[in-house]
Amino acid sequence: MFTGIIADMGEIEKIEEAGDSLRLSVRAPLLADCDIGASVALNGVCLTVVDLDGETVRFDVSPETQTRSTLGGLDPGSPVNIERPMRAGEEFGGHIVQGHVDGVGVITSISPEADGRRMRIAVSDELARYVVEKGSICVDGVSLTATDVDRGSFEVALVPHTLAVTTLGNAGPDTRVNIEVDVLAKYVEKLVGGPQSAAREAS
Repeated sequence: MFTGIIADMGEIEKIEEAGDSLRLSVRAPLLADCDIGASVALNGVCLTVVDLDGETVRFDVSPETQTRSTLGGLDPGSPVNIERPMRAGEEFGGHIVQGHVDGVGVITSISPEADGRRMRIAVSDELARYVVEKGSICVDGVSLTATDVDRGSFEVALVPHTLAVTTLGNAGPDTRVNIEVDVLAKYVEKLVGGPQSAAREAS
């Protein structure tokens, strides 16, 4: 489990085809002491460490993950947000983040706000129904609060610290970002739907 508090930014060094998957080589000093098999969130996507070489860490990205997220569209030199999983007893600074990206949003506008920025992100109707005013939302792995929610988009406020330590600081209009909605909203929807809703999902 993650909390959406980014610990560092890494950089894509190499992208290779590995059957139907992609193998990402990421320069990430923060992960130099990781173990093979460890879970790491890259831009909000939970991946498994498959190889280590000093400060270079390698991950395989499955076809499903390429479809659901922006990882398949990265290039060498692209920065990525990095978060290691939360450990028991650590401070819980963000919100519950699984690293299971629900889909991709698109930044439609960015405007200055005091020392930070306000960013509007468009999402599909499928995702929009889970986004609520003042609710938690994960954007490229960053735990944020949704504001000014409408039918197909929402805004987030980015403070100077977030702009400095995450990839959102260099994001511009038309940038595609990974979106993970609040998992609690999905469970509530299923429970409110009752057994008939659950049966339809199973069929």
